[in-house]
Amino acid sequence: MKYTLEICTDSVASAAAAQKGGAKRIELCSGLVIGGLSPDPALFKGVRANTDLKIRTLLRPRFGDFCYDEYEFEMLKEEVQMYRELGADGVVIGILRPDGTMNVEQMEELVRISGDMKVTMHRAFDVCKDPYETLEQCVSLGIDTILTSGQKDSAWNGREMLKELEERAKGRIEILAGAGINPGVISKLHEYTGLKAFHMSGKTVKESRMEFRRQGVPMGMPGISEFEIWQTDEEAVREAVKVLKNISGLDKRDEIV
Repeated sequence: MKYTLEICTDSVASAAAAQKGGAKRIELCSGLVIGGLSPDPALFKGVRANTDLKIRTLLRPRFGDFCYDEYEFEMLKEEVQMYRELGADGVVIGILRPDGTMNVEQMEELVRISGDMKVTMHRAFDVCKDPYETLEQCVSLGIDTILTSGQKDSAWNGREMLKELEERAKGRIEILAGAGINPGVISKLHEYTGLKAFHMSGKTVKESRMEFRRQGVPMGMPGISEFEIWQTDEEAVREAVKVLKNISGLDKRDEIV
């Protein structure tokens, strides 16, 4: 039986920390502070050069909703092809229509381009109109994983829907719980929902190395300090791995991926 621990990272340092902590799979993005955007190829190459992790790349062209215009869709198609050529293990994608349903035609095209890569439907799922219809559409398209908080602000608060999704999935697709996941939540969620796949950043906030600090000149969103660095905490990952091993009972037939 397989148990999944996926670490969301947006830097080579975070990916390295995830591997040192015992993780084997990451979701790679940029701009984690705003929910994640498509990573630069240089970042992907840096992670590839410094780790042997399985990498699923988040593809999101901008901050905001998941209803994309023709230019953004073309970007997504190019990114899927690019990361396939670069050797990514998978892509993390999601497109909705204005009415809240999944844009099946555009998703089908991205899945086709992905070839033999794994495909995750990202948290666009959490703002779709009918999660159970979307679940079946994902299965029909051959998507491997749905990353979801159960349409709530955290996976624990969405545990009722997560349980229902896991039951309806019947092993046809991986339900990957995300949002508010930490070592303390994993065992409770597993017990309540039966889930075996968990997605977390394990982030810690580090102080900038800058000694001189010009105040009052925000570079992005007001209220977010320019002198804080979000980075994956190796110990948090190690603790999460330990929790999953305890859940599995250390059965030799079990595997954490």
